[in-house]
Parts: sequence; structure tokens; C-alpha cells
Amino acid sequence: MTKIILITAAVMGVIAIILGAFASHGLKAHLSTEQLQTFETGVRYQMYHALFLLFVGGSTLVAPQYKTIIFYLVIVGVILFSGSIYGLATNTLTSFDFKKIALITPIGGLLLIVSWVVLIVNLIKIKI
Repeated sequence: MTKIILITAAVMGVIAIILGAFASHGLKAHLSTEQLQTFETGVRYQMYHALFLLFVGGSTLVAPQYKTIIFYLVIVGVILFSGSIYGLATNTLTSFDFKKIALITPIGGLLLIVSWVVLIVNLIKIKI
């Protein structure tokens, strides 16, 4: 599972960089400043959690069962949180109204928070 976590973290980081560059260069002419800032929030949180997964996957301080839980929480959390933010920020460019599914953003955010809480629980339980 460690290798999967590390590879996923690296892929999430690459995608965050690509999306950030795409937003600042490709979407700049099509979105308002506020929409670009919203999009960048999604990119920022995706990158934070890519780095978080790199730490979790590479750490011997995180027990394997906690690594798995954190991994799935982060993956689903980033998809719901950052993914919905990307959709909401670019809502004017698509025919789908992302405002209809905007409630998944806080659910994704909650899953990201819970992933950090799981790490805290793991760290409290370890004996160093």
C-alpha cells in the first residue's frame, strides 16, 4: 500500500501543477479574477494533500492500517473538494450547472479534515 500511496501522491502533485499552470495561462482570459482565485484554492488544497500523502506514505510513524484509512479519505476528499471547486470556478464555461452539486464541496473538506484527525490519533497511539 505504501508504494500506491506514494505514486498517487506524486500523480496528484503533477496534476495540481498542470491545473495551476492551465488556470494561470489557459483560463486567465475566460474567467474572472474571483473565479481564478477559486480555482487556485482547489489546486492549493490538492497540492497540500499530495504532500500530506507523501509524508504519510513515506513515514514509519504511521501504522499501515492508518495509512490505508488516510489514503482513501484524502483521495475521496480531494475529488469531492477540489474537483467540485474546479467545476464551480469554471461553471460559466460548461453546460453542466455545478452549483447543483455544490454541497459535495464541504463533504470533501470534512473528509480531508478527518484524514488529518486520523493521523493525529495514530500519532497519539504510537510508542516512541
